[in-house]
Amino acid sequence: MAARPYSTAASGTFDNTTVVGVLEYNHDIKPFSNSSIKGLALPPLPAINATSYVANWTSKFRSLGNSQFPVNVPQTVQKQYFFTVGLGTDPCPKNQTCQGPNGTKFSASVNNVSFNNPTTALLQAHYSRKLNVLTSNFPAFPLNQFNYTGPPPNNTMVSHGTKVVTLPYNTTVELVMQGTSIQGAENHPLHLHGYNFYVVGQGTGNFNSATDPANFNLVDPVERNTVGVPAGGWVAIRFRADNPGVWFMHCHIEIHLSWGLKMAWAVMDGKLPNQKLLPPPLDLPKC
Repeated sequence: MAARPYSTAASGTFDNTTVVGVLEYNHDIKPFSNSSIKGLALPPLPAINATSYVANWTSKFRSLGNSQFPVNVPQTVQKQYFFTVGLGTDPCPKNQTCQGPNGTKFSASVNNVSFNNPTTALLQAHYSRKLNVLTSNFPAFPLNQFNYTGPPPNNTMVSHGTKVVTLPYNTTVELVMQGTSIQGAENHPLHLHGYNFYVVGQGTGNFNSATDPANFNLVDPVERNTVGVPAGGWVAIRFRADNPGVWFMHCHIEIHLSWGLKMAWAVMDGKLPNQKLLPPPLDLPKC
């Protein structure tokens, strides 16, 4: 087997070497040595920025969907969300030199909200109902709509806040994440804490709410906790919010995470004792 990175970024330095290994199914045969591995021909690999290849490949992923590994994808949803995911800009702080367009500072956001890290832990604030720490007014849809995969708008400034989406316990959720072309179309690996979700659809260009849902896979979609929002495209996921607490969802590109490409879901308690958030342990360290 051979593997190497996939990157859609226009710039940036990373290790683009190829890693190889041998996967053995039969323990009775003589194992490969390092020298014998080096003598093997490398499998053909696509270009590092082969966006269409990656899209075609990942769209083929399926769950087993049998009695041993059932697929519990929600067939109906109670809450629908549409999040734009991408880069943006901030004003450059005084007495600093910034490398963004026209002297601005690079930023990133979900639905144009760049996440501000709070001084009190979100889970602690949620448990103690400290509403001054986090606000549950994260927009369900972009406040300013535009041609997300076309020419970027003139104003690429982001807003800031410590905002979350609040969900009643056991809510079924459908989320469409739309990549944008601001500062360049790029693949964003979005990771959700606390849950697995089902990837029910993906496509190129702008998501069409009138026609694209008809092609969603609700039979055997792949189950994951991280999914790449395609460069210049969209991806749709579904999950059931049956794990109370506050759960981060963020881009797994470290620099984008530091720029604010993250948000959180606050899932409320259910009615039964095993559906409620546990209290902090007695020995929880105090900051």
